[in-house]
Amino acid sequence: MRSRRGVALWVLAAVMAALVAPARAMLTIEITRGAETGIPVAVAPFTWPGPGPLPHDVSAVVAADLARSGLFNVVARDRIQGIPADNRNLPFDRWRATEAEALVIGNVQKLANGRYQVEFRLFDVIRRTQLAGFRYTVGPELLRRTAHQISDIVHEKLTGHPGAFNTRIAYITREQPASGPPRFLLRVADADGYGPQEIVNSIEPLLSPAWSPDGKQLAYVSFEKKRPILYLQDVATRRREVLADFQGINSAPAWSPDGKRLALTLSRDGNAEIYVLDLATRALTRLTNEPAIDTEPAWSPDGQAIVFTSDRSGQPQIYRVAAAGGTPERLTFEGDYNARASYAPDGKTLTLVSRHNGRYHIAVLQVDNKSLQVLTDSVLDESPTYAPNGRLILYATEVRGRGVLASVSAEGRTRQLYRFDQGDVREPAWSPYNRELQYKE
Repeated sequence: MRSRRGVALWVLAAVMAALVAPARAMLTIEITRGAETGIPVAVAPFTWPGPGPLPHDVSAVVAADLARSGLFNVVARDRIQGIPADNRNLPFDRWRATEAEALVIGNVQKLANGRYQVEFRLFDVIRRTQLAGFRYTVGPELLRRTAHQISDIVHEKLTGHPGAFNTRIAYITREQPASGPPRFLLRVADADGYGPQEIVNSIEPLLSPAWSPDGKQLAYVSFEKKRPILYLQDVATRRREVLADFQGINSAPAWSPDGKRLALTLSRDGNAEIYVLDLATRALTRLTNEPAIDTEPAWSPDGQAIVFTSDRSGQPQIYRVAAAGGTPERLTFEGDYNARASYAPDGKTLTLVSRHNGRYHIAVLQVDNKSLQVLTDSVLDESPTYAPNGRLILYATEVRGRGVLASVSAEGRTRQLYRFDQGDVREPAWSPYNRELQYKE
């Protein structure tokens, strides 16, 4: 039987070791590998009669979203001649001359009540047909989210897969102020890094943020009382409550798809095991009972199974157990270390961290045949999280000794690097779709 001290060291070492450098919130995203053949698309500047500039340039946000995905070749603005506001007498031959196969046009008007009316249309330039067109009426604070929603529609119409631009990411940073101890911050930002908001600020480490299925709450681990305690916090109101404060380890929260339960790791009985917490009754159900260390649970999309990391075979590997309990099944066999698994939205694959030749990479496991595909080639990748459309995987990595965020497409063809201006960033979590933001008319 392993000692409680040994369990604590194994479970927490990986997530604690990375949080070692200062960080700030400014973020830029660069494409480090794009798809071999992106879809050529032109995004014409949306007409705007003024007065003054818009709070956000809607068409510029759309163009940046599409370019950042790595799936589109966006025509440069200086190649766009004339700014069409509607679909009357569109010069399709001129747009074909720019090599664009798709065209986005639109306009923005300010209404008497201070709100904005945003219209857009998407065209197939080759076939000279309209693929989509919507009108939105929103306040100024929602202009940027409207642009992301337009990007989602364009992505879906042109690729056949939903976009995930109108979502958010949570992540942990460590800042070193001019005086005093370093501070750990849990932040939430748009998927493109815009508008980071501080959710929690602590002089002790914060770990493992996990979104609720409705995107309104975050569960996370805080060491502010000098030991790991699991909290639940409302993102909008900042109201929080303690979820797990047992003796020993309280860590690795994971929401059930229906939002009614939370899987987590507890060592309340002396060893790290997987439990399920009923959020309404606070009743605990223990799923594993093993001298080894069981941690990092994640639910299947149908809520019927939970995958987790265990070293019961001698090295960390991924196992699956029925959410109602039963005998765990080992899923990973390639590589001497596989950990931190989570399901794709369709339940067919898992993303995880896999060690090969001493390096830690992001990989994808096919659940049915257990085949493993390594997607990245860097040295120390960790904490993978699927976008809600399953097309991208966000993760933490290191560049020249600094912790940064990166993403890779689920098949490995496109990659992006999220560069903060300085410091160390870890523990990303991609939000679910926020249905309240689907406000098209």
